[in-house]
Amino acid sequence: MKRLQRTLAVVLSLCFANAALVHPTHAGLIPTEQLARSATPEQGASHARLAAALERDDVRAELERQGVDPALARERIAALTDEEAARLAEQIDSAPAGGIIEAILLVFFVLLLTDILGLTKVFPFTRSVR
Repeated sequence: MKRLQRTLAVVLSLCFANAALVHPTHAGLIPTEQLARSATPEQGASHARLAAALERDDVRAELERQGVDPALARERIAALTDEEAARLAEQIDSAPAGGIIEAILLVFFVLLLTDILGLTKVFPFTRSVR
């Protein structure tokens, strides 16, 4: 059992380290005009685009393969703020072919982290720190 826990810890550590290295961030000033253009009513469309992505058979199959209930994923997407939904939709759009898998893994790790923190109980194989 300890060997399994150690292996799982190593794998998760590598995953989180890889996630930190793969996505560099760039900070900069945003002109007021660009901010005004980005605050259009199309922000609500991000939720619809994410929900439509969840309706795809391949996405649903991958979620189920990862142990995530698609209904729960829909609830989580509905709970996102407009800014978070727009950012996630932008990441999916800018991802290379097959990038939807990365988005699914992102959702999986968010759900896993919230399970470990004791905020949710999605996965039966996690223990809460609370």
